[in-house]
Amino acid sequence: MSISSEHKPLGKQVTGSLHTLSPIVELNVGGEMYTTTLSTLKKHPGSKLAEMFTGQPKLRTDSKGRYFIDRPGTYFKYILEYLRSNQVPTQCIQDVYKEALFYDIEPLIKQLEDSPQIFGELVARKQFLARVPNYSENIELMIRIARAEAVASRRSSVIVCVVRTEEDAARCQDALNSLDMDKKSVVKFGPWKAAPSIYDLLDCIQMDVEAKGYKISFQPHVAEKGFRFKSHDFFYKFLFTWW
Repeated sequence: MSISSEHKPLGKQVTGSLHTLSPIVELNVGGEMYTTTLSTLKKHPGSKLAEMFTGQPKLRTDSKGRYFIDRPGTYFKYILEYLRSNQVPTQCIQDVYKEALFYDIEPLIKQLEDSPQIFGELVARKQFLARVPNYSENIELMIRIARAEAVASRRSSVIVCVVRTEEDAARCQDALNSLDMDKKSVVKFGPWKAAPSIYDLLDCIQMDVEAKGYKISFQPHVAEKGFRFKSHDFFYKFLFTWW
């Protein structure tokens, strides 16, 4: 006598639908292997990391069945240390901060933002640069000019005009009209209303261009004889070295 379809055993279909995560979880984070507990990963319920392991995990597995997270594995150990013991890392602060933002672990983010490294970057330097008009756009413009002039050259240079006040901006424009060069190739920064000096801004420019992988240095731009102003009052040469 045949068994009707409604009485056939469900087998693996039932097993799969009732599958629950083991309390011990093996992870492959960017090629680095970790073993931890499910409760550790879900310690902060509102985090993206906790969401990854809520219900059926929304993650792929590697060939060994470990859950795979496509992030830098080196810094995940600091994330785990915090989840296990509330230990705030003192190394690789900038990189761990990026991972904390990705995993959206709010308490760790706030504690890292109180560290001198992140506080100085977010509250001091970034707040200053936010007051320099078109700062990010000018950094990209510098790079485009330097790359355009790099053909068959070891180095290329970009002239930057830096003015801190409105009065200096007017004087700089007069000086720019006297320069014997293509004025479109001069990148202007400023003016701004904040305490940092012109050399502070020049250091920021160098830091941010170097952060994009370029080798760069700067020096005052010395104009030709007969120039009406001291050129180093406003003009600086940024030198890109390609090889």
